Amino acid sequence: MSDPTTWDLSRTALLTIDLQNDFLHPECAYGRAGQTDEAITALPDRIAPLAAALRTRGGRYFSAQFTLVPDRDGEPLIAPHLKTLRPFLGRGDFVPGGFGHSLVDTLAPADFTIEKVAYSAFYQTRLEYIMRATGIETLIVGGIVTNGGVASTLRDAHLRNIDTVMLTDGCAAFRQEVHDATLLSLGTVTHQMSCADALSWLEAAT
Repeated sequence: MSDPTTWDLSRTALLTIDLQNDFLHPECAYGRAGQTDEAITALPDRIAPLAAALRTRGGRYFSAQFTLVPDRDGEPLIAPHLKTLRPFLGRGDFVPGGFGHSLVDTLAPADFTIEKVAYSAFYQTRLEYIMRATGIETLIVGGIVTNGGVASTLRDAHLRNIDTVMLTDGCAAFRQEVHDATLLSLGTVTHQMSCADALSWLEAAT
């Protein structure tokens, strides 16, 4: 893995995972079901300065957003394991174009939105195409949840020889011990730094 301080920031993108209203807004899918956590709701304010700093150096901001594709009757196509895990999900949740599916206001708009149907932002999405088309070679990654979408995306990037920085306090899980264990397990596949350290790095870059 190359030293992030050697990266060309004009070829670097901030990639956030699932920071959308249906996860974070109190009146949307997870909020209505009482599935909220302070560590998760704090993320957008912590990450937003990084998007601004990277853009001033020619970089990009990509938002990967979980998507439930509606069937012809309007009911969402939900994987069996997810239906068991989150039985409160239903019609209208995570629908493309809807308020719940949208990136939270604090971070909007992203330069590009990647709809994803599984944990990884690489799995059956247009992320790699967008990276090639915009000249992006390296990624700074944050979002939710640490052990789900974030971990899957970072491991998939590693398999593709894409160097990454994981924002240690720019991602979160519903349980702190799960978050901490995931940071430890990912130490061999990604660089790790706090949002404050990442911001200092970006602002100091020439």
